Amino acid sequence: MSYDPEQRLLLPPDLREWLPEEHLALFVSDVVEQLDLTKIIDWYERGDGRGRPPYHPLMMVKLLVYGYCTGRVSSRKIEKATYEDVAFRVLACNQHPDHDSIAEFRKQHLEELAKLFAQVLRMCEQAGLVKLGHVAIDGSKLRANASKHKAMSYERMCAKEEQLAAEVARLLQEAAATDEAEDQEYGKGRRGDELPPELARRESRLRKIREAKAALEAEAKDKAKAAAAVAQAKIEARQQREEETGKKTPGRVPQVPDVEAAKPEAKAQRNFTDPESRIMKDSATGSFEQSYNAQIAVDSEAQIIIATSLTQEANDKQQLVPMLTAVKDNLGQLPEKATADAGYFSAAAVTNEALNSVDLYVTPDSGKKTEAAELLAAAPASAEDQAVIDAMREKLKTEAGREVYKQRKLIVEPVFGQVKEARGFRRFSFRGLRKNQAEWALICLTHNLLKLFRQQTLKASGAKLNQGRKTGLSFAPKVAAYSQVLAAWIQGIVKIALELILTDLFMANVLFVSSTT
Repeated sequence: MSYDPEQRLLLPPDLREWLPEEHLALFVSDVVEQLDLTKIIDWYERGDGRGRPPYHPLMMVKLLVYGYCTGRVSSRKIEKATYEDVAFRVLACNQHPDHDSIAEFRKQHLEELAKLFAQVLRMCEQAGLVKLGHVAIDGSKLRANASKHKAMSYERMCAKEEQLAAEVARLLQEAAATDEAEDQEYGKGRRGDELPPELARRESRLRKIREAKAALEAEAKDKAKAAAAVAQAKIEARQQREEETGKKTPGRVPQVPDVEAAKPEAKAQRNFTDPESRIMKDSATGSFEQSYNAQIAVDSEAQIIIATSLTQEANDKQQLVPMLTAVKDNLGQLPEKATADAGYFSAAAVTNEALNSVDLYVTPDSGKKTEAAELLAAAPASAEDQAVIDAMREKLKTEAGREVYKQRKLIVEPVFGQVKEARGFRRFSFRGLRKNQAEWALICLTHNLLKLFRQQTLKASGAKLNQGRKTGLSFAPKVAAYSQVLAAWIQGIVKIALELILTDLFMANVLFVSSTT
């Protein structure tokens, strides 16, 4: 493997001179060289040496990171850029990896690339861009690499299963009748195990539908099992409270669902292209798309993403505790304050013992008719939950509460705007939750890298400005110096003008003398 960014060329002598000193590509190159890529490099060193030597992993990581920073995530676009874009040519050291190699490298090492998020986050923390004073949490729907038209509801699956099963049975009977007739006419010479194309297509569709139907039924049982565990815990707590107080607890006794009888809802859907994606409503457009729910926790100091997650849940109700726990896992401590919109509110989440040290501002009320708000309205709160809701409302009505909560939009929502609008990332490149979780971490990594780049650039510009102020002249000498330059410039112009005038006079005199003689 050969890859030497310092390799000398004739014109210009250094590849890095093709770009300005403070270019993003050079910053990406320097940062990637500081990252620990041991596991990626070791993967290539374990080879047996056969075949063509691979492109250097360091170069491939630089190309991918810079591509995600600039909104070019397609392997074909990156390959094209190594020919047409100076920045990509510098990072590739004037090599041109083909799009198959780029795509295979990303696919092979996607999870290791995602783990670089933690390393870049630590760089941002060391640069003073993370303070953990105020963290805002939000989610946004990102489209899956699948069409919503390739999804089918449970109700339609049941009907289609019966229809296809009947068609397969009919075609099998027809095939058997045909075989019998041919045996009588030609004798038993055929293998008899080949399927007619029409029958093969229907059997394949029937198999896929049955697999999707079984998956939906398994999900329904898992949800019922989890709901039964929660209901049973509430019943036990209720009984213990009644034994301690000797009084009957007001309100309805929680109902424990029957796990074995649990069935999917008629409108529950499953996609055949990406079965792990879900139909979700895009709040910006109001349309329903095959999507994932992307989660971020953002620090208020410089809009650095300090925790990421990708879920299959259409709403955010269960994400508050996991996101703040991820913040602690990444940085070793919880933030002082945290804000989130009404989609994240639940009495259980805001009173969770793991978040006791965090000053939470999560409104239980939403001005919009969201799915979470509808769920909350459909299930009346218990007396304990209502007390939590009322306490949070009172907290947010105070001047200090309003001041903290109104900062939420300014902290977290612009980040999704920068990802979706500025860099154009609206759809995942892979299929499956695990792979897309890794790609989402890569997207967030490059967001933090851009923030770090801008901070370093501003710091360098400020240092140059301060240096100029320290070594520069005071106001009066500067005026005098500028005056001298202006005077010299005017003198030069006058001198040139006089020379032109004298030249014209001399030529006129010559013409006059020649005409008189």
